[in-house]
Amino acid sequence: MPASRSLIQGDDMYAIPIRDFFKSAFSVDCVIFGYHAGELKVLLIQRGSEPFENFWALPGDLVYPDEDLDSAANRVLMDLTSLTDIPIRQVHTFGKVDRHPLGRVITVAYLALVEFTELSPHASSWARQTRWHPISRIPRLAFDHKEILDRSVLDLKTLVLTEDIWSKVLPEKFTLTQFQEFFECVLNKRFDKGNFRKKLSGAPFLRQLNETQKNVSHRPSLLYSLDRKKFQSARAKGFAFDF
Repeated sequence: MPASRSLIQGDDMYAIPIRDFFKSAFSVDCVIFGYHAGELKVLLIQRGSEPFENFWALPGDLVYPDEDLDSAANRVLMDLTSLTDIPIRQVHTFGKVDRHPLGRVITVAYLALVEFTELSPHASSWARQTRWHPISRIPRLAFDHKEILDRSVLDLKTLVLTEDIWSKVLPEKFTLTQFQEFFECVLNKRFDKGNFRKKLSGAPFLRQLNETQKNVSHRPSLLYSLDRKKFQSARAKGFAFDF
């Protein structure tokens, strides 16, 4: 292999040493959204080392040279928060040249939606502490993590309209009020109750049960459940919520 490669751009030619293309590092950042009873939060860590020591940040770290991205994301999340078996997925890549003060670092963001009352993250490795922060009250974040978080919020809004990830945080048997409350929270919108239910009237994957709420102080509401096979069938035909 030659020591340098010529890159042609327009009428100009630049000779860039091939070794310079291998001086970038990769990292992963995990955006773990938590939902419960009409409140959306994100899991942050307080950094215990430089750069940005003591700043709040998304759980993230560098990828080992012999490690694939998915394995790195799961390892980093476990190392910093002690959480395992979280259904994370790649959503976006961030590659601004100056996003990390120590050199060129390209990061891949991973996203998950969980029921935060069912998890007990605790800090480990170089993380000082972990905390669920309401999306509406995010502190100043390290690096470009606010940009990553903002983009991930948009990704989450798209996902809940096209996939059944909402089923991971709603009860197995839920009311239409709980269903509406979830979408209002994640989409940051308010819906008219009648119009919202009208949009759901033709959804074959919402199965009405012969059950109502129990032990409530108000008139008990009908309960529903998700028919996953029917949802996947509808999704394969291009279904998306139109809220």
